[in-house]
Amino acid sequence: MKKQYIIPIFVPHLGCPNNCTFCNQKSISGQLKEITPEEVKEKIEYYLKNFRDENTEREVAFFGGSFTGIPEEMQEELLKVAYDFVQQGKVNSIRVSTRPDYIDKSILKRLKKYKVKTIELGVQSSNDYILKRAKRGHDFEDVKKASKLIRRNGFTLGHQMMVGLPDSTLLDELNTAKDLSKLKPKIMRIYPVLVIKNTELAREYENDEYEPLELNQAVIRCKELCKFFKKKGIQVIRVGLQNTDTITNPSHKSSEVIAGPYHECFGQLVDAAIWYDNIVNTIKKFHVKVKEIEIKVNPEDVNNVVGHAKDNIKNLKEVYDVDTRVTQDFTIKPGEFKVEILKKYTDFLDGDQN
Repeated sequence: MKKQYIIPIFVPHLGCPNNCTFCNQKSISGQLKEITPEEVKEKIEYYLKNFRDENTEREVAFFGGSFTGIPEEMQEELLKVAYDFVQQGKVNSIRVSTRPDYIDKSILKRLKKYKVKTIELGVQSSNDYILKRAKRGHDFEDVKKASKLIRRNGFTLGHQMMVGLPDSTLLDELNTAKDLSKLKPKIMRIYPVLVIKNTELAREYENDEYEPLELNQAVIRCKELCKFFKKKGIQVIRVGLQNTDTITNPSHKSSEVIAGPYHECFGQLVDAAIWYDNIVNTIKKFHVKVKEIEIKVNPEDVNNVVGHAKDNIKNLKEVYDVDTRVTQDFTIKPGEFKVEILKKYTDFLDGDQN
């Protein structure tokens, strides 16, 4: 399977008909001005020059705002630039992100003209009350209609959802995951809500009307969602916002983040938490009290097994009193692992008696 490189083009807040309570696209994207076709061309050329591996899938992705809500003339101008690179064989595909209420047959016809492959919808929740509370400006019926249209017209469907929206619980978010899985997206992004400056949510937070999730809460919720989507065969391609100069630790002067479950390695925290659960479940199946284990894993999974700042190793010791050795093994497929018992507590006690 070829490695995929993404060339991100941000069009902050262009085409978006309203201000969601949590949203400041200019802060989230780290881009303060509208982008021009000339800048799109320059950015694509810059990324292409810096891609080291020639044998890759390369995709231009228009993120931010609501691409299909941009004036048609501007959509055409931006898409044409990316399409020129597709025709030259330098780029393989194009993707756009947009709102579910900005999809119809004429819009899809335009996107197909420029060989757009993937359309991601900012869904956020399937609960109409939560959507209204966040002032999304659409309901879940719009999501269902748009998703069906996208799939029927041969595009790859992607969804984006959020955890920690005002009044949203883990149950609400699991129900959203179930509702979205029925619409058969191929890919999923999951974003924990951060409180961003100059948003309505920031004012709610400052007035004690909104309480953001703690980091551990957000990790647990995202972990459960990732497990669910994996069972359904839906690929989660990102968990957590991309770090930028403005989306960074709230203690930094340049940060636009006021509060919320920010972590520079949020996605790894979630991946490591999933690995931890799988390892613990494997240990429990031994039905013996384990003192020391060896985990054999593909080298690319070592960091997730160990955990951020070795948290998984520490937790196995603190919670289960298990000493853990992690060994790299190229014969094990990525995503898989083997656990071997090096010492049981009975061995440990027998050794003491001798």
